[in-house]
Amino acid sequence: MVSRADLDWSNLTFGYMKTDYHVRCVWRDGVWSGPEVSDSDQLSISVAATCLHYGQQAFEGLKVFEHADGRPHVFRIEENARRMIASANKILMAPVPEEMFIEAVFRCVQLNRRFIPPHGTGASMYVRPLLIGTGPQVGVKPAEEYTFVVLVMPVGPYFKSGFKPVDLIVEEEFVRAAPGGVGDVKVGGNYAAGMRASKRAKAAGFTEVLYLDATEKRYIDESGPANFFGITADDRYVTPDSGSILPSITNMSLRTLARGLGMGVERRPVAVDELARFVEAGCCGTAAVITPVGRIVFRDEEIVYSRDGQPGPRCKELYETLQGIQDGTLPDRHGWNRVIPED
Repeated sequence: MVSRADLDWSNLTFGYMKTDYHVRCVWRDGVWSGPEVSDSDQLSISVAATCLHYGQQAFEGLKVFEHADGRPHVFRIEENARRMIASANKILMAPVPEEMFIEAVFRCVQLNRRFIPPHGTGASMYVRPLLIGTGPQVGVKPAEEYTFVVLVMPVGPYFKSGFKPVDLIVEEEFVRAAPGGVGDVKVGGNYAAGMRASKRAKAAGFTEVLYLDATEKRYIDESGPANFFGITADDRYVTPDSGSILPSITNMSLRTLARGLGMGVERRPVAVDELARFVEAGCCGTAAVITPVGRIVFRDEEIVYSRDGQPGPRCKELYETLQGIQDGTLPDRHGWNRVIPED
């Protein structure tokens, strides 16, 4: 029997919570150290670390779910490991080998086992792997030392409203990322670049923004921190394709599930004037899985997908299917879940 933390599991928010331990490894002289366990949530780094001055930083986000048999499972961890390697390579950091990434995540989850929410509570354990340049450098060039950290925390739904439609506004002034830049990798600068637009949208009563491409301002890019998709009247799952969009593991999974549900799947450039042709729309990512869209405002046009405050049938079906696979209530026919072994 697991001795659990004394928490109100069914009413957790999505946010940081200190747990018992984190795991870290250091790359120095061309070699990664073995994992070091710390009970502190503080890091001591040089004031000249490249993560602070030149943005050498990448991160991932994945979730652990307890299944009905009491065992914790992590969803598609290999894909997160590979995406972090791509991020590291793009901004010239030492990549974390896939097996080392997986072992560090397993170790951190094992050490914090009491913080995994019980099956059936609707909560999960969020895992945040972080790679930063910690070598001191004044002068724009890669660091000679990197630190890889894994921390975990129990979380509830990303949006307090739960699986309910949200409102988006098309952003035309600010851009999230430009072609040839780093929009296709998970680095902190992309999120910092989106804060102005997001803050303005929320002040105007919207949940998030829907970005357009940086070059022509004609094609849909991402929705804040998530990929966007639309459902057509002839039952096609359509999601934008661009070199400045982060390849979402959730979106990748939804495309597979959509095909299995008999839907057509298209990943291609999506012009903003196609928004009115969709019968449903949604945003997808690790944190919220799917966030259905109720309406989108573009200039003086309002495109409405939900008039009763409820998600559309395909968004609901995709959400419930993916959630069911993740929490073990539906069979995992794709081999996406991986059991985290006992310590």
